[in-house]
Amino acid sequence: MQKRIESVDILRGFTIIAMILVNTPGSWSYVYQPFLHSEWHGLTPTDLIFPFFLFIVGISITYSYKNKLNTRETYKKVFIRSAKLVGLGLFLNLFVPYVPFVQDFETLRLPGVLQRIGIVFFVSAILYLNFNWKIILVISASILLFYWLLLGFVPFLDGLSPTFERAPNNWANYIDVSVLDRHMWQPDYDPEGILSTLPSIVSCLLGVLIGKLLASQETNKARKLLGLAMVFLALGYVFDGVFPINKALWSSSYVLATTGWAILILAIIYYIVDVKNLKFGKVFKYVGMNAITIYFISNFISKSFYLLKVGSDNNIHSFLYNTIFVHTFVPQKMASLLYAMAVALFYIGLAYVMYRRKLFLKV
Repeated sequence: MQKRIESVDILRGFTIIAMILVNTPGSWSYVYQPFLHSEWHGLTPTDLIFPFFLFIVGISITYSYKNKLNTRETYKKVFIRSAKLVGLGLFLNLFVPYVPFVQDFETLRLPGVLQRIGIVFFVSAILYLNFNWKIILVISASILLFYWLLLGFVPFLDGLSPTFERAPNNWANYIDVSVLDRHMWQPDYDPEGILSTLPSIVSCLLGVLIGKLLASQETNKARKLLGLAMVFLALGYVFDGVFPINKALWSSSYVLATTGWAILILAIIYYIVDVKNLKFGKVFKYVGMNAITIYFISNFISKSFYLLKVGSDNNIHSFLYNTIFVHTFVPQKMASLLYAMAVALFYIGLAYVMYRRKLFLKV
């Protein structure tokens, strides 16, 4: 059995903790800018988190299915795992703040983070099982070019020109509104919408290709990773000039730029941990080995804290935040961040306990 690449677990765990950190501030009214998504075009540290995770899913596909036969049984396992992820995501959407369960299924949000992970995993795994790296690279490039040409140049049936802005004549928004209707995050768009799922598959496929490099017998992998990071960053920021970096659209430039950042950070961790064998980031490794479980539990508990009341005016979330973290001598944004950090530390502790007890829950 090939040695486990610790840097991948560390980056996966760091990504999950970053997700929890940005998703659970003490108050959404007081959040430092780097912990928020871009309003539309642009890139903040928070915008890196989701594509990082899809990139790592791609690396994991390489290791999980490297020696798997291309059989019906393998496809069945891929489908079941994908269906579980989609099902967990829909459950979390049902379990919304202030409403125990949505009774009106006509307004249930259908897209979501776990739903996108499930779909992207399914498509990427099938492609990995059937094609070599050259064809996967061609497929990835073709998707990114097609997506750019569609959103930027294909006119609507009424002759209206397309736009990259948040508008009805944006193809991604138009398709989401037409197909999903009231099943979206916002009335005019969804950050995990239908069309934008297509380029998000490329974020995973590029992870598959990096996984192939890590699993190979190549030498100087850290140096090659660093070189690839520079290439992808350059491509992403050059492409930004014609197709703006945009998380909500999951633009082609966004895929390239975020992949570049993911490879760069992975290269650094890989060199420190897997090449030099230095102790670094082990606390994140514990989270990375139960990533989906920790993410799901954190979302479920967070939503429950908004649901469960303490007295007549507070829920558990606001009670903890106002009682422990809000003080006159602490700036409100700092208090909000400290709450999020405390939540993140709790889940690091939970992951550590699961690791020590050898409890690894696979979806």
